[in-house]
Amino acid sequence: MTATANPTLVLIRHGQSEWNVANLFTGWHDADLTEKGVAEAIAGGRTLADAGVLPDVVHTSLQTRAIRTANLALTELGRIWIPVKRSWRLNERHYGDLQGKDKKQTTAEYGEEQVFEWRRSYDVPPPPIQPDNPYDVSADPRYAQLSPEILPRSECLKDVVERTLPYWYDAIVPDLCAGKTVLVAAHGNSLRALVKHLDGISDDDIAQLNLPTGVPLRYELTACPELRPAERKHPLDRALGDLEAVKAAAAAVANQAKG
Repeated sequence: MTATANPTLVLIRHGQSEWNVANLFTGWHDADLTEKGVAEAIAGGRTLADAGVLPDVVHTSLQTRAIRTANLALTELGRIWIPVKRSWRLNERHYGDLQGKDKKQTTAEYGEEQVFEWRRSYDVPPPPIQPDNPYDVSADPRYAQLSPEILPRSECLKDVVERTLPYWYDAIVPDLCAGKTVLVAAHGNSLRALVKHLDGISDDDIAQLNLPTGVPLRYELTACPELRPAERKHPLDRALGDLEAVKAAAAAVANQAKG
């Protein structure tokens, strides 16, 4: 593995999903993209093309919304042929027994403070998913290789960081250090985990970061093995495209639990 100056990493949250628009806690449920989500993914690819960013390899979760976002963006870029690597470690955070519940109704039932703690505290997970929850994915064949003690039943962001970083070091870092421009298509919380690591964001401050759907964030990194942002800035200031529109979309994400 050889060191390369200024490796480029692009993070993109999947386009709007059917459960995003329904305002449901999605987690590991395999919600597909809406028509708007498809358009966002295509626009994300166009934005990368306009910026002259051409990925050499793509990493995705095992969830359809991230996979389709990557495929649509790469098709727009004319790079659907690049190598693909997938891992459950890039999946969205597991929302436990909240999966499938309406965010606004959950807030009315438990109170805004409790729901915010479940959604955005660093180390407080929601209640674990129950066996009778219809959105329990423990029998999903894509997770058949995971032992019961590894398969999440509920996660806080700290848990997501702990299961995402091994993939960062074992799979993404080698691609960056080999000189490849790396695209990661994943989810709000798995990407927040990577952003927290890269930008050194505190446990408290990461709760305030909201990533809009379909927007590429470009990181120009220092040379291997450090791989730290070459320029210090807010993560949303790394977004490609209209920054004001990006920040407005991030504010809309923050208001989801309020309906």
